[in-house]
Amino acid sequence: MDLKTTGIIGQSTSLLEVFRILAKVAPTDSTVLVTGESGTGKELLVRALHANSLRHQAPFVPINCGAIPKELLESELFGHEKGAFTHAIRSRPGRFEMADGGTIFLDEIGEMDLPLQVKILRVLQEKEIERVGGTCTKKVDVRIVAATNRDLEDEVRAGRFREDLFYRLNVIPMHLPPLRNRGGDILVLAQHFLEKFCERRGRAVLRLSDDTRKVLSAYSWPGNVRELENFMERLSILCDEDVVQPVDLPAKILDDVGNIVDLPEPQQPVQPAPAQQGFVWPRIEHLREHGLGLKEFLDLAEEKLLLEALEMADGVKNQAAEILGVKRTTLIEKLKKKKLE
Repeated sequence: MDLKTTGIIGQSTSLLEVFRILAKVAPTDSTVLVTGESGTGKELLVRALHANSLRHQAPFVPINCGAIPKELLESELFGHEKGAFTHAIRSRPGRFEMADGGTIFLDEIGEMDLPLQVKILRVLQEKEIERVGGTCTKKVDVRIVAATNRDLEDEVRAGRFREDLFYRLNVIPMHLPPLRNRGGDILVLAQHFLEKFCERRGRAVLRLSDDTRKVLSAYSWPGNVRELENFMERLSILCDEDVVQPVDLPAKILDDVGNIVDLPEPQQPVQPAPAQQGFVWPRIEHLREHGLGLKEFLDLAEEKLLLEALEMADGVKNQAAEILGVKRTTLIEKLKKKKLE
C-alpha cells in the first residue's frame, strides 16, 4: 500500500514505527486512541488514518471536545430537535450524523464530562445516537478515533474518565513521540518549515549555521512540532541575514541548551544501511573456537554494538537508539539488563 502520511515528516526510528502501525491499522474499522504531548501532530496522524482507510472517500469530521462549552458539546455531537432548548429554533444534525460512513475524530476526549462519556460508550456499543430532545434513535456507521494529551489511565484512577469507555477507545493505541525523542527529525522539520515560510514571503531560503543546528538539535522543544513550526515562521520574518546564527535565537532556547561549545554534533537523519558486501556471518566453528554457546555469543555481540552506538552518539541515548534502529526505551532496558548504565 502506498501510505499517505498527510504531511507528517520525519525518518526517525520512533516515527517509522508509527507509520508501520498506521499501515496495519488504517484499512480496518478498529477504534484508535492517539496519545501524545500537545503539538506532536495528533490530528495529522488521525487524518492519515482516514486517508489510508476504506472510508477515505466519506467525510472526515473532527471535533475538539475541549474547545466547545460543556453544555453545548452534546448537541454538537448528536444534534438536536427543534425546541429542545432555548434558541433551538430548528432541528440540526450533529457531528456523528455528518460523519456517517466516514470517520469522526474526538480530539481532547479527556476533557469530556462523565455523563457525556456514557453516551459515547453507547455509540461505540450500539452504533446509534439520539438527538438532544429527540425520542427515537438513529443508526450511524462511523469509525471513531479519539486523541488526548492526558494519561487516561491516570484519569480513570482519579474517577474523571470511565474505565469501560477507556477500554472501548483503546483497542488500538498509537503514541506520537515528542519531538525531543525524534533525533534527526528536528533538523529535517526545521528546514522544511524554513523553506515553506521563506517561499511564502518571496525570500531566499534561510540556511542554518553549524552552531545553530547544534542548538536546535539540543533544545528540548516543550511545544513539540507546533513550537518548531512557529519558530521557523518567526525566523523567516525577523532574520536579516541569509544564514541563521545563534545570535538570532531567543534567550529561552540558548539558556535551555547551555554552552554551545559543549554541545554534541547534531544527529543526521537515519538512512537504512545498505547490505555490506563481504560481510561474513559467524559459523558454529567460530563459536567453538572461542568456547561460546549461542546465548553467550549473542549477548557479547549485543553488548559490543550497544557500547559502540553510545560511543558514536557521545553518550546521548536518543541518538544511540536511532543509530541502532530501536526505541529509546528499548535501549535503556538493554543497558540496565547488561548493567552498562
